[in-house]
Amino acid sequence: MYFGAAQLGQTLRYTASVSAIWPPVGLGIAALYLFGLRWWPGIFLGELLVNGKLLLEASHLPVGSIMGQQLGNMAEVIVGAWLLRRLIGTRAALDTAAQVGRMLVAVGTATSISATVGTISMLAGGVIHLRGVPTFWRTWLLGDTAGAMIVLPLVLTWAANPRAAWRRMRTLEGVVLVALVAVLACVAVLSDAPLTYLTFPALIWAAFRFGPPGVTLCTAVTAGITIGITADRVGAFYKQPIDNRTLSTQLYVLVAALTSLFLSAVIAERRRSAEQLVESKRREQERALEERRRIARELHDSVSQALFSSVLHTRAAQKALDADRVGDERLRQSLQTIDELTRRAQSEMRRFIFEWGPEGIGDGLVPAFTRHAAALADSPVRIRVEGPADPLPLTRATEAQLFGIAREALANVLKHAHATSADVHITATAVHVVLEITDDGHGFDPDVSHIGHFGLDSMRSRADEIGADLRISSTPSRGTVVRVETPAEVTRNGR
Repeated sequence: MYFGAAQLGQTLRYTASVSAIWPPVGLGIAALYLFGLRWWPGIFLGELLVNGKLLLEASHLPVGSIMGQQLGNMAEVIVGAWLLRRLIGTRAALDTAAQVGRMLVAVGTATSISATVGTISMLAGGVIHLRGVPTFWRTWLLGDTAGAMIVLPLVLTWAANPRAAWRRMRTLEGVVLVALVAVLACVAVLSDAPLTYLTFPALIWAAFRFGPPGVTLCTAVTAGITIGITADRVGAFYKQPIDNRTLSTQLYVLVAALTSLFLSAVIAERRRSAEQLVESKRREQERALEERRRIARELHDSVSQALFSSVLHTRAAQKALDADRVGDERLRQSLQTIDELTRRAQSEMRRFIFEWGPEGIGDGLVPAFTRHAAALADSPVRIRVEGPADPLPLTRATEAQLFGIAREALANVLKHAHATSADVHITATAVHVVLEITDDGHGFDPDVSHIGHFGLDSMRSRADEIGADLRISSTPSRGTVVRVETPAEVTRNGR
């Protein structure tokens, strides 16, 4: 493969001795990075075949210069792979800006070694003159760097998860993208107008939609078409002198590769950050729900039991007074008052535990509303609950927020509406779920702020957290309708 990549680079060369890019560099570094430095003999044999073929074709080249060139190329690949492993670890997908930057450092260091050793070898063998050293070294350096920045990212990004990358690129959008990149690259190079960077919008599209694998593939297509057309002695780059032609092509390929790589890495980082934020919020909600359950258990085990004991002792004291038929009437009335207050506190505590405890949602939103309505049976408001028997297409977190909205709405009905009846109605489709709480109370103006009352703000906040649409319709003396519409969701357990 190394020898084949070298043959490809020589096929696309501009003159007998100048190639715009040198693909074996990227392939060799990628191979040793992925499979280990122990594979260096393969690089050695590949270089030996390349240089042997070069000696046969150009017998005027000194053997010492060729040996120096091989030594520099070997050091380039081995040092590049070693630095890459040290800087970005193993099996990196180049999906962070830090990884791309460190890869550039490793490649730049490695190609500098090869360019320097190769230039010295050619100068020592009399192949080049001293005044040509800067141009020779620059061309060698940029050629190797361009070859590495095209082939190496392509191999690494596809090796990270080849099946996922292939599934994404074989879609209609992926095929259209690659075809568009090829067309734009041809137009940009063949046109006499200054359209050189016409392919950049397509590369940006690849970065946003296909990530590093799509970007590296499109960059390789762009580089291949650009260099192939120029090597065929046509196009905008070919019209320049040989030195400028090579430099312009190399810079064009490098700028396209680095810009699109860094852009795709930044987009991948932002996408991961958004996913981590969603996951963190989900874990936070789960921890909050668990904390609510813990508080409910502790209240049940401590406060609720203490209230129950108070009721028992109050009843015992009342029975003792009744049996004695004597006693202070004021004491009897006080005990009766304590009994009523304790019962009321116990009722409130039961409702509180129901709202906070693990049975708050339980087996679904409709059964939870039914139990909540039963817990409010001693209130003067008659509460009816209607909804589907099947589980709703909602996550447990969304059901908890809807339950909180309805609970707050019913609390407002009991405290402020002076209503005789209230209805909780739930409808569900494949698209959305609608929750409506209606009452026949006095109504109010929902646009007026009520100082010290936070029920409406709480309902709106809960609706915003789940992306639901909350609407409150109320007219004085004509009741109130609280309507919540939320999108249907796919839950983890398949509901």
